[in-house]
Amino acid sequence: MIPYGVLISLVVHYSLNTFGLSTNWIQENQEGYSIYYTPSDAADLTTYRMAFQRGISRSQEFFGKPYIQHFDIYIHPNRASLDSTWQSDWGAPAFQSECWMVASGVAGRLDLIAPNRWDADACEHPTMDTTAMQNLIAHELVHVFHGQHNPSPDFSEVSGLDWFVEGLATYASGQCDSLRMATVLEALNEDKIPGHLSAFWTGSLRYGLSGSLAMYLDAHYGREIIYQLLACTDLNALLDKLGVDEATLLHDWKAYVKNL
Repeated sequence: MIPYGVLISLVVHYSLNTFGLSTNWIQENQEGYSIYYTPSDAADLTTYRMAFQRGISRSQEFFGKPYIQHFDIYIHPNRASLDSTWQSDWGAPAFQSECWMVASGVAGRLDLIAPNRWDADACEHPTMDTTAMQNLIAHELVHVFHGQHNPSPDFSEVSGLDWFVEGLATYASGQCDSLRMATVLEALNEDKIPGHLSAFWTGSLRYGLSGSLAMYLDAHYGREIIYQLLACTDLNALLDKLGVDEATLLHDWKAYVKNL
């Protein structure tokens, strides 16, 4: 059943993208966003809709601010559909995604492979892990929120801030859990931490490193400063906003993690 007062309209239409993949999209308009899905996912739509709404609420509660523009959510029926979208958006017709890639979010759009296809079309994302599914959707919705508050809505003009863009989404979505933090502390105790922020969003620890740094920024500088950082497009601008240099930021972050 569709919740009362939420559904505005339902439209069925065909979309033919740049590379010729025709999809029979069903459009459902919600307050503030639209969901596009195919008939094969109609049975799971209620579950997905609830996950989207929880993710949207989490972002807005975290930042204490609303999304500022309408956006679209596309539930892709398979990896070929998602890849075709990315190929078109990124101007890379030969692009083939890695198996762990299941979603992306920018200011105006969230794309994801239908979670009920993850066992068949993805790796590292079990369909039955509903908590991880919810957190992943929330992660991408943080990207949507971030993109709507950044001069570069798709982050293409953002430089040197991969760690902040991804770390903030990891932290705000609830993915920076105790297990992830334990791996960061272990790496810190073994002196395996990168010496520069540019390397934080690399390697197997990238989510923990970047997420824990966002956690530190929130704890030390506060949520309003985090919100102001959304507008930064380069590392120098972010450091200037914080009034700190890179070495000091890393030093203070390490002390924070050790004392958790």
